[in-house]
Amino acid sequence: MKPEKTKTAATSVANSAATGAAIKAATAGIAATPCPCGSGRGYDACCGALHRAFAETGALTAPDAQALMRSRYTAYTLDLIEYLLATWHPDTRPETLERGVRDLKWLGLEVRRHSRQDADHETVEFVARSKVGGRAHRMHEISRFVRVHGAWLYLDGQID
Repeated sequence: MKPEKTKTAATSVANSAATGAAIKAATAGIAATPCPCGSGRGYDACCGALHRAFAETGALTAPDAQALMRSRYTAYTLDLIEYLLATWHPDTRPETLERGVRDLKWLGLEVRRHSRQDADHETVEFVARSKVGGRAHRMHEISRFVRVHGAWLYLDGQID
């Protein structure tokens, strides 16, 4: 099934020439590299396709919650703030997000479980590893996602 291209209020507001240019600039030169999400595919064929669709049209095209979660992890690694905000449910989305800490290095993503509750609700359990100032960090989260008007959005998560 082909994902429905849907614009939400967030994508309509966030999608501007500046947003598209910022995403294109942040992702320049990494198209052929392995995707940071750890899928084993190249960035351009994986999360890059979702980021590019958003940059060009404002559409959120993730086919399921796991694809959206992976694209959000990759967006964090690339500081794609506009994409992160657009993919966050408006009921729980912060007004702004700060750019990543300068010496923050994302080390990898492990998806442990992806489950579907019904056609519009899914959860993804994952572990994201990072390093800041020489210290390793691990974040284990069970995230909830909801599909609104055909677009998957991050709702919230329980962090251990």
